[in-house]
Amino acid sequence: MKFITAIAALFVATVANAQVPFTNCATGPTDIVIDSFTISPYPLCIGKEVKATGTGVLSTPVIAGAKLSIIGKYLGRIVYNDNHDLCKLMGDQGHPCPIPTTLTSITASVPVKSTAPANIPVQLTVQATNGNNHILFCQSATVTATKDC
Repeated sequence: MKFITAIAALFVATVANAQVPFTNCATGPTDIVIDSFTISPYPLCIGKEVKATGTGVLSTPVIAGAKLSIIGKYLGRIVYNDNHDLCKLMGDQGHPCPIPTTLTSITASVPVKSTAPANIPVQLTVQATNGNNHILFCQSATVTATKDC
């Protein structure tokens, strides 16, 4: 029972074939055990779409009300904040909620907002919360965005 959590990978980067290292930032149990993330392009391109793919094991279906939060920090201060309806994101990719635990592949795209800071290392935290308020996953990595795409 694999679940590809592209949403978790929204802002974690891939350089050519190398991946930016991710860390689990959840402080307790999660409903998805993440195996890997990839996104492209990297560096992230401000004002353009980022395509993300991930793998992991989903222990419970993703249900209506699920949310995705993306927060970027530089020197401990929030410099980027974006929130999405996770079910809408997945529905746009042909996987409406409830998303079953048997799903084996997901790729999603979201825009990198024009407010993203350019050319600085940002500690990005991507967290998804299920409709029942359980944490689906939390992943963190240091990424860079650019306007020169």
